[in-house]
Amino acid sequence: MDIGVLTFGEVTTDPRTGRTPSPRQRVADTIEQMRVADQVGLDVYGVGEHHRGDFIASATSVLLAGGATVTERVRLASAVTVLSSEDPVRVYEQYATLDLLSGGRAEIMAGRGSYTESFPLFGYDLQDYNELFDEKLDLLLTIRSQNPVTWQGVFRPPLEAADIAPRALQDPLPIWQAVGGTPASAYHAGARGIPMMIAFLVGPIGAHARMVDYYHMGAEQAGVSPEHLRIGASVHGFVGKTSQDARDTMFPYFSRGMRENNHQRGVGFDVPRRAFDAQAGPAGMPVVGSPQEVIDKIMAYREIYGIDRIMMQMGFGGVPQKDHLRAIELLGTEVAPVLRRETDDGTAESPSSQIPENASEQGNPEAIR
Repeated sequence: MDIGVLTFGEVTTDPRTGRTPSPRQRVADTIEQMRVADQVGLDVYGVGEHHRGDFIASATSVLLAGGATVTERVRLASAVTVLSSEDPVRVYEQYATLDLLSGGRAEIMAGRGSYTESFPLFGYDLQDYNELFDEKLDLLLTIRSQNPVTWQGVFRPPLEAADIAPRALQDPLPIWQAVGGTPASAYHAGARGIPMMIAFLVGPIGAHARMVDYYHMGAEQAGVSPEHLRIGASVHGFVGKTSQDARDTMFPYFSRGMRENNHQRGVGFDVPRRAFDAQAGPAGMPVVGSPQEVIDKIMAYREIYGIDRIMMQMGFGGVPQKDHLRAIELLGTEVAPVLRRETDDGTAESPSSQIPENASEQGNPEAIR
């Protein structure tokens, strides 16, 4: 099982000190987090793309390239690339270059983007939200599989025997499809035969359980072998020495981040402490607590969804760097070894048999046909 961390590189005023870090400091912090993640043996570090003044991660491949120079083993992933407003040719070129620089450790996680500021910035219409993503992901997968490329679509100029270089060291370069709670997204990820990363925010831990059914149904109807399928989970969380330590450290920053940095298509929202504590318990989505509590929650995700990768966003809202690095260290040294021992036979119980009775349904899988 892969265990990793991710960041959006948000620039948030510290609710305890009133200080706001500079963009330069946040960049330096991000590179240091990658270095520590590598040192403690984590499998993957991800950087999520955002195009606003309260984030520093508009050029994820550049940040990850910086991390490649101070790491040796950890995989370096976009988490996510907002592919709808990107050029798939440039995305492939950038991540193939990162792959060469890192010795074969680059990955792309492509998503539609829940933050939509990049659409007007690059001249795209939100009315084409789904069509843009589908066309561009199909082109990116085509570029990955063949060169030169001849292709024609709706949203970019056609390609005629285009030589797209450099080619990635990995063959194929890993490309995941990041999904939220939309059944069609899971279905099409399965039909494409690529790994699916489910994003979890708040709510019941089993709320997206039916996404697995859609994913496998899409693969089955497209004739994709199950051996090509992988499922990952992206979650908010924090690892502390004790449950109270983890919650007390994470809460003020998570609350600030949800209010200041999470205004995706409107405004942010407040998270009361009582609601946060309820979500941090066994029934909620965030993975917060002592190492053993974190292990237990991640194993619950594995039982419900059949995941073989977990990525934790532990610094959202500007958690101080010393606390963030300590959480990364605990994840790598106390959580990851146990999870690997628990899952080293490569098996997990059937996700459909583990769906809680009170999990919110995503609808009838037949309706996607």
